[in-house]
Amino acid sequence: MPKISDIPETSVKILAYLLTTQMPHANNLAWGKHTWEQCRMSRKPKGEGLSRRERQILDALYRLGKASAAEIREALPDPPTYTAVRTHLGILQDRGHVKFESDGTRYIYEPVVPRDEMAKSVMDGVLQTFFGGSIERVVSTLIDSEESKVTDAQLDRLVEIIEQARREGR
Repeated sequence: MPKISDIPETSVKILAYLLTTQMPHANNLAWGKHTWEQCRMSRKPKGEGLSRRERQILDALYRLGKASAAEIREALPDPPTYTAVRTHLGILQDRGHVKFESDGTRYIYEPVVPRDEMAKSVMDGVLQTFFGGSIERVVSTLIDSEESKVTDAQLDRLVEIIEQARREGR
């Protein structure tokens, strides 16, 4: 058995990355708290990314405010089965993205995080992932886009926002 000091540093970093991102419960497995099957079948923890369908369900739920699984399903493009929507809602609830209350025989779901907070979180992710943290690149991309028809009033409002940020020291 090699000593940890004999393993190249790059290999250790790769292994640590894989264990923490691909197998978030590896530590529990190593210490005998879970079986391999429990770790393999576990769901992503709360902070991890959403699947395409989970994002669609959350988008529909934000548009609807509060809704049943059937109402959410109706609001989805190319909707999956009712059971699949309920499964995704269960996953989103386990991760802390949605909550529900019982209304007779059905559950009424609503987002946990307010829409404006979620928008900030998503924008932070987009800013870091696609623009390397450069706000200038984001604004430039939005203004230069062919689909974007920026009016003088919108540009004036942007100037106001920038000036206010300067006054507040941001």
